[in-house]
Amino acid sequence: MISFVWSPGNVLPAGTGGSENYTTGQVRELNGRGVPARVVTVGLGHADGRDQFTDVPFLSVAQLSDVSRLTDTVVFVNDIAHVPTIKPSFQILHNPPPIREKYRALAIESVRDRVLIATSRYSARLWSEYLRVDSASVHVVYPFAESPFALADRHDAPRGSTRILYAGRLSPEKGIYTLLSMLHVDVIADDPLLTFTVTTAGADKPQGKVIEQLVAAHPGLGVAPARKSPASMSSLMAEHDIVVMPSNGQYWHETFGIVAIEAQHTGCWVVASDDGGLPETDCGGVILIEPDNAEALAWGIRDAVARGPMSAALRSTATGRFTVGQSVDALLELLSRHGHRSAPHLERELEAIIRLPSPPLRLPAPRGVRAETPAPA
Repeated sequence: MISFVWSPGNVLPAGTGGSENYTTGQVRELNGRGVPARVVTVGLGHADGRDQFTDVPFLSVAQLSDVSRLTDTVVFVNDIAHVPTIKPSFQILHNPPPIREKYRALAIESVRDRVLIATSRYSARLWSEYLRVDSASVHVVYPFAESPFALADRHDAPRGSTRILYAGRLSPEKGIYTLLSMLHVDVIADDPLLTFTVTTAGADKPQGKVIEQLVAAHPGLGVAPARKSPASMSSLMAEHDIVVMPSNGQYWHETFGIVAIEAQHTGCWVVASDDGGLPETDCGGVILIEPDNAEALAWGIRDAVARGPMSAALRSTATGRFTVGQSVDALLELLSRHGHRSAPHLERELEAIIRLPSPPLRLPAPRGVRAETPAPA
């Protein structure tokens, strides 16, 4: 059993971020391959978000120390907490390191015996410096776009118009204020052929509630409900031509940017900040712009508009990168290297051993007869 331990005391929410999609997508794929996997939540009972993920197994434990009794392969997600485990454990570092120095000592102590996993090469470098460990000891297992994004049927825009979507959380880190500023740049403002839509992802948080009121009041923005599943999000993206990711580059550095690959798999151009791990998401459809620059964002959108609809050939190429299968292959290889052997993995190893040629049978020489030494080749 592989248990992904979600942040203690936090519900696993649907449709609010890449770490949620990564975790539930990994669990689905693992179970589909016959490798038992589940999400473990702490301190919430059954009110832990499982009702939004009916195809994902959950286990709720009363307190974090209960994880120490699990005989599973334990993979901690996001939060770094000091808790021992029976088997070697793993830590997936979805977020950038804390910006407050006071948290560093606890983080270093908590991950001392864990195998570290980052979601991009950029993130691996960032965390190795923060934790003061060799960069080679932070392994990269990339996120992915689940299959509905590659399979979604596109809906063509009215002739001459371009539909732009902001699908990130309503939070300063994701660049929502840069987007609001950009709407007033002269190369964008008052263009009736451009339509902008923002989802309510993150509006369940205090800052998201405030920002939701700002975007709802803006005459240049449409607001769509947050999507809770890959199928519904891919359908929304298929109704747009460009997805913008103007992530903040001042104090928050996007460690990867799963929305970027989901959008490209759906056939959308992506205009994204040239910061953090976002450049690594390029499947051929990313236009990088200077972070925190409304003017640069406006011209990035104009660049995407000028390119016209993404070609079927480019979309096909994009869908072959960052798949859930590739991600789980990398995860299982890493877990195997550090002690985890799933039942299907063991079966394949045993089958491979059985297929090996048998060594030649050598009978002992009869008593009193000296065995001949083979002549040199």
